Amino acid sequence: MAVRIVVVVGYFAVLLGIGWWAMRRARGTSEDYFIASRTTPPLVLFLTMAATNFSAFTVFGFAGAGWESGYAYYPIMAFGTGFMALTFVLIGRPAWQMGKEHGLVTPPELVYRLTGSPVLRFLFFLVMTVFTVPYLAMQPMAAGYALESLLGIPYFAGAALITAVMLLYTFRGGFRGVTRTDVVQGGMMIVLLVVAVAIIAGRFGGLSSANRAVMGDFPELFARPGLGNLYSPGIWFGYMLLWFLCDPMFPQLFQRFYAAKSPRGLTTTMSLYPLLTGFLFLLPVTIGVLGRLSFPTLPEGAAADRILPLMLAEHAPPAIEALVLTAALAALMSTLDSQLLTLSSMFARDVAGPIRQHLAGRKGKALPASAELPAWVGKAFVIALALIGLAIAYRPPATFRVIATQTFTGLAVLFPTVVGAIYWKRMSPIAAIASIVVGEGLVAAYYLKLLPRFGTLPVVPIVLVATVILVVGSLLHRTEPRYEPTWTPRTLSRRAIVGWAVAFAALFAIGNDVWNWGDGRISLLGFPWWVWMFAGLCVVTSGLFWILGRSLTRRNRDQSN
Repeated sequence: MAVRIVVVVGYFAVLLGIGWWAMRRARGTSEDYFIASRTTPPLVLFLTMAATNFSAFTVFGFAGAGWESGYAYYPIMAFGTGFMALTFVLIGRPAWQMGKEHGLVTPPELVYRLTGSPVLRFLFFLVMTVFTVPYLAMQPMAAGYALESLLGIPYFAGAALITAVMLLYTFRGGFRGVTRTDVVQGGMMIVLLVVAVAIIAGRFGGLSSANRAVMGDFPELFARPGLGNLYSPGIWFGYMLLWFLCDPMFPQLFQRFYAAKSPRGLTTTMSLYPLLTGFLFLLPVTIGVLGRLSFPTLPEGAAADRILPLMLAEHAPPAIEALVLTAALAALMSTLDSQLLTLSSMFARDVAGPIRQHLAGRKGKALPASAELPAWVGKAFVIALALIGLAIAYRPPATFRVIATQTFTGLAVLFPTVVGAIYWKRMSPIAAIASIVVGEGLVAAYYLKLLPRFGTLPVVPIVLVATVILVVGSLLHRTEPRYEPTWTPRTLSRRAIVGWAVAFAALFAIGNDVWNWGDGRISLLGFPWWVWMFAGLCVVTSGLFWILGRSLTRRNRDQSN
């Protein structure tokens, strides 16, 4: 127990030390506090993008999904999330350019700048906040599981402790502190998950022997539909589309588009992302599948999301167990701090700030646009959200996979409006508002089981309806362009755009390989052969992204000369 306490306390001390260091380097402005004055270098941007997106869901949720359904969950996440990085150029580059030129810090500010609609701005804030809170709650849930297994701390007390520590270093260091802790946390997560897989597999004679032993008792865990035929082709397609539409709408991920030092950081992140997902995501899924050897059924009262700490407690030495679960804490804290920091900036700049300007205007005391709110305003909102997250975590409503699927759909509804605002100057704000309101209404209807699923995830019909409303509404309610962008949406020739569109559409189609359904043949190290196929697709995706990034850089250089 002493070793475990030393590891956890030492980790907390490192995080608080980084927060103190970042506070000393702060420049005292909201832009520095929320996005580090747009100075984040490419490698740090990549690591903070990855760390903030890879959360408790990645470690605990993926392991739980591996135990529940098998290796079929790996390609859905690895290739689907890696392919999603294409949006770092489609949305990230114009967002970075607009942010740099107009001082934008939050996602709703971009929409407001492009459409001029304060209602649409507030609606974006509301949707992003409402659908981030359940995802936010998954982080203290996982913290409770980890500390309960590691130190014997009661579940909810552990959740509250982690939330308090995270609030402390976030308040002290802001975005600069968050990104530096992300580098530490991300590195810990990768290295120690590798160690965990090696130790657990070693207890069963190595990875190949362990996988073959699982296959003897649970062959469905190695087939494409997964155990219980969970992933039909329609469900598979829905998940692939869900990640592409929802991930860039995560407010904490979107805000990092502004923080890049240059567009090169975004293209570098896009290129490296599929390589990381292709490697990292296999690790927790493998632990979950191997969990069937020790826990063919789970102990009474234990959810599938607990399989990682259960396996570590069963097979790992105390020091390794402590380090790996601390890495899991790192994963969840790197997401939780970013979520709260971003929501704090949104409340301060998209709600409290405009209200303050309005009230001052009514009194005839117009404030300059650069006037900043006291820091406690955003921090008070963050504390309130943290308490709401803890309240949800007190009695978890579902597994991580179910919570994520439901909440991510609400964020995906925003995707058509963001793309329309960036690339279609005549998009109607009224049509965008209608698109979002109807889309979120359909999300609620699906949640209440009032609508059919059409053999796929709800995100497919919901976003389709939202897009149709946006397009038809904009054509019927034409508005004059409200802005003159200084960035050029078409940085490539029309022929190049068509070529890239065809290439990525073909790649996405291969990722939905219905011809392999039911195939459970195993290959190298006892993995299903298609696991290696999707690992290869992640490498191919990374290569294509690198070529695209080079083309964009070369084109921009030619245009500037």
